[in-house]
Amino acid sequence: MPQRRIVNAVILLIFAGALLYAPVASFAQEVLPDQPAVETSTPAPPAPPKIDSGDTAWMLTSSALVLLMTAPGLALFYAGLVRRKNALGTIMQSFITLALISVQWALIGYSLAFGPDTGGIIGSLAWVGLRGVGLDPNPDYAATIPHQAYMIYQMMFAVITPALITGAVAERMKFSAFLLFTLLWATLIYDPLAHWVWGVGGWLRKMGALDFAGGTAVHISSGISALAAALVMGRRRGHPGEPMPPHNLTMTVTGAALLWFGWFGFNAGSAAAANRLAVNAFVVTHLATAAAALAWMLIEWSSRGKPTVLGAASGAVAGLVAITPASGFVGPMSAMAIGAVGGILCYSACMLKARLGYDDSLDVVGVHGVGGTWGALATGLFASKAINPDAADGLFFGNPHQFVVQVIAVLACMVLAFVGTVILLKLIDALVGLRVSDEDEQVGLDLSQHEENAYGF
Repeated sequence: MPQRRIVNAVILLIFAGALLYAPVASFAQEVLPDQPAVETSTPAPPAPPKIDSGDTAWMLTSSALVLLMTAPGLALFYAGLVRRKNALGTIMQSFITLALISVQWALIGYSLAFGPDTGGIIGSLAWVGLRGVGLDPNPDYAATIPHQAYMIYQMMFAVITPALITGAVAERMKFSAFLLFTLLWATLIYDPLAHWVWGVGGWLRKMGALDFAGGTAVHISSGISALAAALVMGRRRGHPGEPMPPHNLTMTVTGAALLWFGWFGFNAGSAAAANRLAVNAFVVTHLATAAAALAWMLIEWSSRGKPTVLGAASGAVAGLVAITPASGFVGPMSAMAIGAVGGILCYSACMLKARLGYDDSLDVVGVHGVGGTWGALATGLFASKAINPDAADGLFFGNPHQFVVQVIAVLACMVLAFVGTVILLKLIDALVGLRVSDEDEQVGLDLSQHEENAYGF
């Protein structure tokens, strides 16, 4: 009970502080302008950008698709992989992340990630509480859709990223610790990373790093944070001696299919318009995913004697991850190469896990960490200005400098994600404890954390 009160108090303090700041700042802007209005002879400002209804419709649709990736997509994918006694607790982690981070994003997260730049590291608090984020376009990010449409789209990225990490610590983390970690990780790690990569003035963006839809900010950050979390949390009780097979692969494959479907909004929506670039991202996303699913299935078939349904589903997710940063910069043939190599690399990484001895319960490190890293580096190899004239060519198209930039971006994201996650987990462990007791772990998270049962028998 004291631990629960600590978590509730911390979350309420963060939210209350942001809520209190927003109206005060807004009032100050209205009654205490920076300088008095003066008459000038300067020409009238140009007309504001015109909202395009087709672009807006596509971005709202894409936002809904990315929301679907977290719940039900990721929730079902992860829930099927755990044991039956932890199915509801696993679903709850994805579901409540959708609520928790949505509120955090509106209060402070969007301002930190995309607000006016502060030294290339973080956005200012100018947009806290969505102050100034209205229904007119913001040309810095999307000139033909309302600013709030762009904000809600990016919110769904902020939601799914910490939810991905839960797969590495499945079946053993306290719900109170999970809530506190998710809130702090989103605020102190994801939001700065998003600003580095996508925010106007972010240092990686200024350096020329290419990440169309989240290879660094989403997949590398979650995959490397998952590694840190698995190491800090330790193995599940009974692992590796006790068998811990997935309890419902039908649920997992359904989740994977929903992820594949929703990922079109994730990648094609990152064009921020219904245009040629969105079409390219849509096509290459599908082809890379198909190639990765086939590659994983074939290498597993060759090495283990049987092709598995879980392997095909995992390969598809690996392909989705690998193509994400490159989807707005590469063509169809490059995409299939990226997907196929991604499937093989991610399969190999997941097989290596047992030898290294860490307990990444649901292979977040092998799929998102390795797949995201390969995708970010592959962008530096396969990117072509023929696909996106506003970007840069990669190594295979005569520009080795771009590959160097991608390596720097990968390393920077890895360092912040790993070090930041370790610090946060140690802090939370000191405050409320990270793990459930041995008895609660034996009973399962469904009963011990929520007093519910996923199945009625």
